Amino acid sequence: MSKKNMRPPMKAPKGTLKRVITYLFKDYPLHLSVVVGCLLFTAVASTMPAIFMGRTVSIIEKALARIQGGAAPAAALEEVFSGILAISVTLLCIYAVSLTCSFTYNRLMAIVTQGFLHKMRKRMFEGMQKLPIRYFDQNHTGDIMSYYTNDIDTLRQLISQSMPNVINAVIVVVMVVSIMLYYSIWMTIVVFLGVIAMFLVTRKVGGNSAKFFIRQQQSVGKMEGFVEEIMNGQKVVQVFCHEEESKKDFDELNEKLFKDAESANRFANMLMPILGNIGNVLYVAVAILGGALLIMKVPNFSLSGLPLSLAVVVPFLNMTKQFTGNVSQISQQVNAVVMAQAGAARLFALMDQIPETDEGYVTLVNCREEAGKIVECKERTGMWAWKHPHQADGSVTYTKLAGDVVLDHVDFGYVPEKIVLHDISLYAEPGQKVAFVGATGAGKTTITNLINRFYDIADGKIRYDGININKIKKADLRRSLGVVLQDTNLFTGTVMENIRYGKLDATDEECMEAARLANADDFIRRLPDGYQTMLTANGSNLSQGQRQLLSIARAAVADPPVMIMDEATSSIDTRTERLVQEGMDRLMKGRTVFIIAHRLSTVQNSDVIMVLEQGRIIERGNHEKLIAEKGKYYQLYTGAFELE
Repeated sequence: MSKKNMRPPMKAPKGTLKRVITYLFKDYPLHLSVVVGCLLFTAVASTMPAIFMGRTVSIIEKALARIQGGAAPAAALEEVFSGILAISVTLLCIYAVSLTCSFTYNRLMAIVTQGFLHKMRKRMFEGMQKLPIRYFDQNHTGDIMSYYTNDIDTLRQLISQSMPNVINAVIVVVMVVSIMLYYSIWMTIVVFLGVIAMFLVTRKVGGNSAKFFIRQQQSVGKMEGFVEEIMNGQKVVQVFCHEEESKKDFDELNEKLFKDAESANRFANMLMPILGNIGNVLYVAVAILGGALLIMKVPNFSLSGLPLSLAVVVPFLNMTKQFTGNVSQISQQVNAVVMAQAGAARLFALMDQIPETDEGYVTLVNCREEAGKIVECKERTGMWAWKHPHQADGSVTYTKLAGDVVLDHVDFGYVPEKIVLHDISLYAEPGQKVAFVGATGAGKTTITNLINRFYDIADGKIRYDGININKIKKADLRRSLGVVLQDTNLFTGTVMENIRYGKLDATDEECMEAARLANADDFIRRLPDGYQTMLTANGSNLSQGQRQLLSIARAAVADPPVMIMDEATSSIDTRTERLVQEGMDRLMKGRTVFIIAHRLSTVQNSDVIMVLEQGRIIERGNHEKLIAEKGKYYQLYTGAFELE
């Protein structure tokens, strides 16, 4: 739980929602245009009943007036019937079209929502693959996973529910306000006073709810990060009887999540009843005002110039209910919009991380020798060369990939103000075995990370076959290096697929040959389905030693000229180590090899041994030379075969 928190701030940056909408219209311009058109018609259709209600009341009023004037009741009733029938048929047609529009936009929004989330996850994952190792060192895996689950789900709710509802409600509000002003400005003023009250309540209660919903989103990420960490280290938790402490830590995070979620939902649940009651009070107030204006025969003040009558008051009451209902609908979506903004801010924070820079232009190509010259070719020949275009004169030169690695006065620090490697100089000629020994934290693994360019050096030069590695494209550089790590990572798939991970176009026979080279073939064939045995949960159905053997086979199938063995035999028992050592000796033959080991017995046959202490090389030489010097290596070797 010590990784640096790099989450976005509690408040979503400005423009987050605009950016989401921009992505939406960029991905689905036609779909959304149709959706907006359907929403517009549906919203307008929902205001029609109030207008037609006014016309119905007007028809009835005219019929009553005619009857009072002496007209025949039957004729008056016939006119009422025909008028209401025409209105009903018109409304029926409008509703039929509205239903079609509603069905269309719901189907389209399902396509847009899931398609957008699909593309967002793809953008996120593709961007994540380009991030430097430093980002994953500083962020919890569980928190990153939360981006793909909880945060992306907030966008689903926003796009599929909140945005259509808000758009529909806004259109209805605009239409209803226009009709209200058309009918009566006096009563519209009363409605506006009620809206001001609703706005103030939404700002106060909804603002508090939104604040806690954002905190809830942050707490969920912390919780998932902690659970993921404990799951991966469950054996360690039990070995050290740390269950109670883990429960306390979990309870603390769970309590924080509970309080944030409880506060968010408490305010959210308060909002709708309050707004609903304000709407009810407003409805009564408009009814009382309308009745009073009718009784007192106050002249109507409106955009239409219509006289104040039941044909105005009755539909106005219906519009008041519709107006307050849609304002409440908009207010209700505030929390979902704020949560989506918080989730989107986290997603964009991931997408906006600065990718790993690669200014290299030297590439690795297949080649063959013709008349003593290296010639590039498309087919695989087993021979590789560095293709080096020279910008000065436009010429191209080829350097055979040999595995000559030189570090020249290299300084490095994970942070600029704290240098951890000081003036590191070494060379490894093709076919040499170079071993690094020293206490934990001395800088052994850091040196190999610099050769891979997982991190860039602060000063000095690293040359690979005479080429500054800053000029080599990172993908090509890493393709030429084989790495076997202390922590073995196997992926869900068959044993064959895990070995082939080192070379995706390797044949089954090449994978089996690599397994034989690493002395893994024997135990693989004893598995239930041999090479087709399915591995899950990082190969939990294998022993640690067997997982390490597969890791070595995976590196062997790539057949790189340079191998890095980072504590490759640290998790293997002595008997298995002998088998692995035989395979490693065959694997390392003719290759440049960097070995990091705590067991000094595994580095005795190295061509050169580098003894590191606090980021400096304090001794160098082969085993016999260092023993004869009786320095640090001599003390380590004669005192104990293990550094720790």
